[in-house]
Amino acid sequence: MEIGYKLAAEAFGPAELVRQAVLAEQAGFDFVEMSDHFHPWLDNQGHSPFVWTVFGTIAAKTDRIGLATGVTCPTVRYHPAIIAQAAATLALLSDGRFTLGVGSGERLNEHVVGPGYPGTVRVRHEMLREALEIIRLLWSGGYHSYEGKHLTLDDARVFDLPGELPLIAVAASGPPSTRIAAELGDALFATEDKPEIVQEYRAAGGTGPRYAEVPMAWAPDEHTAARAALETSRWAVTGWKVMSELPNPVNFEAATTTVREEDILEKFACGPDPARYLQVAQQYADAGFDRLVMQNAGPDPDGFIDFYRRELDGPMRRLKPSGA
Repeated sequence: MEIGYKLAAEAFGPAELVRQAVLAEQAGFDFVEMSDHFHPWLDNQGHSPFVWTVFGTIAAKTDRIGLATGVTCPTVRYHPAIIAQAAATLALLSDGRFTLGVGSGERLNEHVVGPGYPGTVRVRHEMLREALEIIRLLWSGGYHSYEGKHLTLDDARVFDLPGELPLIAVAASGPPSTRIAAELGDALFATEDKPEIVQEYRAAGGTGPRYAEVPMAWAPDEHTAARAALETSRWAVTGWKVMSELPNPVNFEAATTTVREEDILEKFACGPDPARYLQVAQQYADAGFDRLVMQNAGPDPDGFIDFYRRELDGPMRRLKPSGA
């Protein structure tokens, strides 16, 4: 089991994210993962820096820890040629420590450039397939063109390619996206502890690493932790269909007014008890995931990183599916 730390790009500015990544490396985490957003989920989170600049700085200030986008949408806000170039550059600067996490995106971030976020999941998946084909094409070296149903490429070449290309982890939540992950990706990425996601990925031929974000909120007491998560991360209990469709933080504010502290406690590991964190993480291990990302929504990132180092590092790494 490999363990990652989620850099909450919606909750912290760029310099603070770099500082936390350095602390995460010192604490023994295997990798850091960061979302690629234009907007935060809620206005009171207050941040959303450019992930590629932040990761370039992290690469320069760390030596060992892996880096992963969680996840980039390479179809609307970015053209896949730009992502092919950016990922190749970051792989070079990090000495091969970068994993490109991709997905079909959320309206929250993709609508900002004007043409519009596709209204149907089918079209989003078609576009993601084409984007991955373009990225793979450009990573093969030389000049290439591509004429797809939704995306095109005209006589383009990425000049600076690493000797070992980054793994591509594809975000999935159901059969269509798990098939894309198996057929065009190297790994799976998910935010839910559903065994069927991993089962469908394997059934489609997927054999790569399986990433999942584990919701948690550290504080010296359970109530403080849960209140902090409720304040900034209540959107996480709405489910993917809501998370992918709303266009702005104000819409997430309205959609989450009925989320209660009890709802947070049910989904998140909150407070100072290591047993609760292992209980929640075990659900993801049982579902078949082997790359667990600690997604702390508590008020004290330094306190959480120290708690992880003291109480969780060894036990988390020893997690296996129940009965294995």
